[in-house]
Amino acid sequence: MSIRLVKKTDVFKSINDWKDPLYLNNLLTEKEKTIHKKAKDFCSNRLMPTVIDDNNKSFFDKKIYSDLGSNGFLGNTIKGFGSANVSSVAYGLIAKELESVDSSYRSAISVQSSLVIHPIYNFGSDEQKEKYIPELIKGNLIGCFGLTESASGSDPSSMETTFEEVSGEYIINGSKNWITNAPIADVFLIWAFDKEKKVHGFLIDKNTKGLSTEKINKSSIRIAQAGKIFLKNVRVPKKNILPKVNGWKSVYSCINKARYGIAWGAMGAAETCWLIAKDYAEKRIINKKPLASKQLVQKKLADMLTEITLGFSGCILAGRSMDEGKDLKIAISMLKRNNCRKALNIVRDARDILAGNGILDEYHIIRHLVNLETVNTYDGTEDTHALILGKLQTGLDAF
Repeated sequence: MSIRLVKKTDVFKSINDWKDPLYLNNLLTEKEKTIHKKAKDFCSNRLMPTVIDDNNKSFFDKKIYSDLGSNGFLGNTIKGFGSANVSSVAYGLIAKELESVDSSYRSAISVQSSLVIHPIYNFGSDEQKEKYIPELIKGNLIGCFGLTESASGSDPSSMETTFEEVSGEYIINGSKNWITNAPIADVFLIWAFDKEKKVHGFLIDKNTKGLSTEKINKSSIRIAQAGKIFLKNVRVPKKNILPKVNGWKSVYSCINKARYGIAWGAMGAAETCWLIAKDYAEKRIINKKPLASKQLVQKKLADMLTEITLGFSGCILAGRSMDEGKDLKIAISMLKRNNCRKALNIVRDARDILAGNGILDEYHIIRHLVNLETVNTYDGTEDTHALILGKLQTGLDAF
């Protein structure tokens, strides 16, 4: 019996798609693959050409919303109202591609779809749905989600915004902070307490008397427009309250929808930076050898491939379970915590591989790195989600 010695190169030549070692693409439906390609093409043609300039100027082109809408990227997991009615995995693939360009663009669909359209669809009246959802899905209206305040970030139950009923209408007083889209929004979904400290949601149009905003100037996620919202004796008709809100359970259903998209998006940014670093290391010659031939560089690339593959695997499984109506509180916290932290580490390593060039705009990595510092923080920090996961396991509150 003879034994044939196989060269190492023979083995590796047989692996055609090293980017997808678990064949995750085979888990996608044909419709999901088509949507994924459509999102990738949109990002390459519409967003990439101006992303560096827009980031440096802290500029968001509002027409992007109507472009997202015309491509079926907004509010696309609900039924009716002009929705594309796609799977949660398809929505995640869109989020992935948008954040591969910049976190600001994934934030755009997260807010519009998960934090505005989702609550109106699930907790709104028929009149509210007909008035707002079709225009939000088209991107003709831009929405924002007013929950967090200066003294209540990870603990929204300590918010101070309140309302009272006077002469058949509601009067709202308070303020909100760190609200994405606040400076450019047409529709404000504001959360406030009644006298019994029960939370309610209100839909307020931008020109309502007593409502004002102030843009926040920031060094991260610069394209997305975040701001403060001020509510001074804002009068809202009774028809503008979301009638089917069931306390904090309803609020957190919105936030968990957004966290799911964030888990996809963070890995999209990581994937982009991994491939940029790999390409750079292969072309960069040091001491007559490619940088990619160094053991430490290859270890970094191996870690990146591993964590990105596992991160996307979790997202696909969560998306399938979401569409089956399963309870995903544990999974969402786990994915948001894991994927954001791992993405941040990957992008830091990518920046390290490029050395000084890693901070140049043209390579995009430093922008993603600064963005992910924020993505790792909002919608629950890494430590906040650790405590959520601990409580869900033990039943003990460690906050």
